[in-house]
Amino acid sequence: MKIPRRQFLHLAAAAAMLPALSRFASAESYPTRQVHLLEGFGAGGAPDIVARLIGQSLSERFGQSFVIENRSGATGNIATEAVVRASPDGYTLLLATATNAINATMLNPNFDFVRDIAPIAAIVRVPLVMEVHPSVPAKTVAEFIAYAKAQPGKINMASAGTGGQTHLAGEMFKTMAGVDLFHVPYRGAQVFPALLTGEAQVYFGPLLSSLEYVRAGNFRALAVTTEARSPILPDVPTLGETLPGYEASAWYGICGPKHTPAEVIEKLNREVNVSIAVPKLQAQLANLGGTTLAGSPDDFARLISDEVKKWSRVILAANIKRE
Repeated sequence: MKIPRRQFLHLAAAAAMLPALSRFASAESYPTRQVHLLEGFGAGGAPDIVARLIGQSLSERFGQSFVIENRSGATGNIATEAVVRASPDGYTLLLATATNAINATMLNPNFDFVRDIAPIAAIVRVPLVMEVHPSVPAKTVAEFIAYAKAQPGKINMASAGTGGQTHLAGEMFKTMAGVDLFHVPYRGAQVFPALLTGEAQVYFGPLLSSLEYVRAGNFRALAVTTEARSPILPDVPTLGETLPGYEASAWYGICGPKHTPAEVIEKLNREVNVSIAVPKLQAQLANLGGTTLAGSPDDFARLISDEVKKWSRVILAANIKRE
């Protein structure tokens, strides 16, 4: 049977629309099954805590389980690459961190973090703490800068590993303050025994792991590294108050693979923003020293892009190479 040309064109147009309508319907009903949220640093750390807090909230809001998967290794790149290679349907997501922005230059991974992921929603920003051993006479950042300039290369600056954020935050401080500190990398938590004995004198440490030492008087907190003061240490100034423009922080957000449907991204973004506005979750994140980061997917994309550029400049200027 011969179909009239006009009818044929209508049928062809309708057929062409079916895949798009199917994707739209799928996005409208999302999620219809478990969602996997991958984090790359192992159970018990700050990324795992943030992932579980937001995952629980999203599970309650969507009525579907958001399962947290710990895929540690390669400084978070194992989890990141798994998400980059996943189907872009919104069912495999990444808890993105500031380390992803550093890795983009530091590790030269098999993917482009900016190009190959879809930013969905930022969650929270947490400061580092510039902390010194009590033997250091400086009580302020300005006093520490003067103390360091008086003895170039003789003050040991600890880090939790070459090329990590605790190292790069210190390198940025060295450049902006015009001081020469001797970098001593340690393996993870081994940095704290070195600081306690005075083997190292200064450390730009994560707030969550540093807080008990600061409160106990083991270390003196000179500053936090975010633009705003931390609600947990409100009397501790920011580094930017002495060095305008200085900012270094741990931040967390949710990303998906490139080509994740816009409808799914918008839906997830909306629910993350609602979640972090709930007083209970805000208080839980504040207990980590964090400040929530509500915003659009485009806002998060700009944050990621800015962070990649910032840490790339620090890495290249200091000629840092992962050991």
